[in-house]
Amino acid sequence: MLTSDFDYHLPPELIASAPLADRAASRMLVIHRTTGLIEHRLFSDFPSYLQPQDCVILNNTRVVPARFLTDDNREILRLKSHSPTLWRCMVKPGKRFKLQHQVSLGDATGTVQEVFENGDRLIAWDRPVDEDRYGHLALPHYMERDEQPADRERYQTVFAAHEGSIAAPTAGLHFTPEILASIPHAFITLHVGVGTFQPVRAERIEDHVMHHEEYDVSAPAAAQIQSAARRIAVGTTAMRTLETIARDHGQIIAARGETNLFITPGFQFKTVGALLTNFHLPKSTLMMLVSAFATRDLILEAYRQAVAQRYRFFSYGDCMLIL
Repeated sequence: MLTSDFDYHLPPELIASAPLADRAASRMLVIHRTTGLIEHRLFSDFPSYLQPQDCVILNNTRVVPARFLTDDNREILRLKSHSPTLWRCMVKPGKRFKLQHQVSLGDATGTVQEVFENGDRLIAWDRPVDEDRYGHLALPHYMERDEQPADRERYQTVFAAHEGSIAAPTAGLHFTPEILASIPHAFITLHVGVGTFQPVRAERIEDHVMHHEEYDVSAPAAAQIQSAARRIAVGTTAMRTLETIARDHGQIIAARGETNLFITPGFQFKTVGALLTNFHLPKSTLMMLVSAFATRDLILEAYRQAVAQRYRFFSYGDCMLIL
């Protein structure tokens, strides 16, 4: 299949650049895969779609301030901390981050130790960087704005626990403590990387190289998830984690590792029975994932209706429940 097969028209004004005041006030488009029925509901209706033996699986990763701006207009996006003083980063502009070049963030001085083939840099700092002072959330580029103080709380799920993500698992942003307390649920962890936002540049989807992300599923969570009659993944990160473990072990077990699972039409799902997710960018790997779960034609029709009904799109936008 071609990357262009997963394109759709989105008026720019439907991109949500700011969140709603009430997390649970988002709209929820519901797709019934067996009948093709599409409903227009509210996220507050989500618990009404659950059955007694269901388990809702949520990603409890926590977003870290991974974007750093220097006084001389250089930008660093930390991809991975090998230690508090050794970071793998994306940088801008690249010509100012040549091998052995130095950069400063407050009292910390960093030296470019390695330039990777894909353009990433390995930067070694002489002391830990003051992240509270110099770090910013790496909000998605389509918001077309810098971080605001309110984003520090609002761009986290209410159940965020384990630091490590560059971006939020956005399907989880709709949950309130009250809704969470009313449903059967379990937590897994997958740290969302920058690859989530990188465009698919290959013309054919099979030529795309998927990024790696770290996951961790505890033994109590694995037992609860495995015993459920139906597993409802909240977000594509939870979906990819569960399907990776099911593929590798035949069932959900306690596991820790990395996944680069690329779910495209034709994928055989082994464990997830329903998916709650936000709306995704055209021609993205996430559009391919939901098209694999609900067929491309049904997803494109759902997106057409969402545009016509003026849903709010992307990270701070509305959501979709695929049953």
